Amino acid sequence: MKILISADMEGATGVTWPADVLPGTPQWERCRAMFTSDVNAAVLGFFDGGADEVLINEAHWTMRNLLLEGLDERAEMLTGRHKSLSMVEGVQHGDVDGIAFVGYHTGAGAEGVLAHTYLANSITGVRLNGERASEGLLNAHVVAEYGVPVVLVTGDDLTCEDALGYAPEAPKVAVKDHVSRYAAVCRPPARTAADIRAAAKAGAALAVRYEPVRGGPFTVEVEFDAEHLGAAATVVPGVARSGERRVAYTSGTMYEAIRTFKAVTTIVSAAVEEQYG
Repeated sequence: MKILISADMEGATGVTWPADVLPGTPQWERCRAMFTSDVNAAVLGFFDGGADEVLINEAHWTMRNLLLEGLDERAEMLTGRHKSLSMVEGVQHGDVDGIAFVGYHTGAGAEGVLAHTYLANSITGVRLNGERASEGLLNAHVVAEYGVPVVLVTGDDLTCEDALGYAPEAPKVAVKDHVSRYAAVCRPPARTAADIRAAAKAGAALAVRYEPVRGGPFTVEVEFDAEHLGAAATVVPGVARSGERRVAYTSGTMYEAIRTFKAVTTIVSAAVEEQYG
């Protein structure tokens, strides 16, 4: 049994504000250890549950945040940027039996600690076939095309609620309870590690590949906080204006949809000015 862990940082234990996840800050250095603790707890739990292999895909910002030296020696970690499937890189090779979303968060425009979708700001909402979409929802549709179930979700309490919509059977661990976008009631890492390990062990039983789901076409609509970002996004082929601050596109598969979304966010990031956005 092979498990892929997609590891994001905003939903990690103790993380509540931007400096906690911004590479290079003292707070980021401190929170890296708690992020690593969450991921390592999942690794331990999956091996407890019978996994033969665990691959961790670093999925936050520079994708160079986890402390490799703190991980169980049986695991392997894919770290660094510019990967074909970004947050779920590795699922496409046909050897993954289940995927875990560790340290996830709610989507842009929703309540939740550090809620966003791909970009920390600029994007105010994303919809997939009319449904508000978090990174968890988008990635769940991607992995479904490879017949891989989501077997664990960790993050704040609202992230766990969001996951009921895309991974209802997967064990969920709330490592903190949302108070505002930048505040939460947090549980200590020793406690969250124990909870995550137990949930991962239970989730391993769900790691059974199924027939790939071909659910397209997929229409993605993205709303921005400034009009000029919508104009910038239309540089990407197939992306058109759908409103003053919105663009939309339709893809035949979720593989194509997520790659187009990645292109849109890359272009939009380059169109943001420091003071005015």
